[in-house]
Amino acid sequence: MTMIRTLRSALGRIVRQVVGPVIGVSVVAYFAYHTVHGDRGLVALTHLQSEVARAQSTLDQVRGEREEMERRASLLRPDNLDPDLLEERARAVLNQSHPDDLVILLPRRSAPQSTQGNSDQGR
Repeated sequence: MTMIRTLRSALGRIVRQVVGPVIGVSVVAYFAYHTVHGDRGLVALTHLQSEVARAQSTLDQVRGEREEMERRASLLRPDNLDPDLLEERARAVLNQSHPDDLVILLPRRSAPQSTQGNSDQGR
């Protein structure tokens, strides 16, 4: 019976010595994993930074387009009217051309013709 008690107490000491560190390591591993792969972890941070960079480049492009449109619109204001731009816009709206303009007509692309059912090609 004493041997069972000593075995039980030895086993209890081993369990107490192992359980604490195992729980500690498990907690540290849990937080380390979520620091890297969690919703707000390092992987999510790099993904978010790439989205911000893409959005910034889109913003720069749209801002440039807006500034170009504002510059062209300022040329049409009554206090700063550009006759060339006014003529260009009037021609585009009215679908007209100037007598001195050289107009080059391009042939229209026709729809592809199917070879099936066409009896003239076999002759």
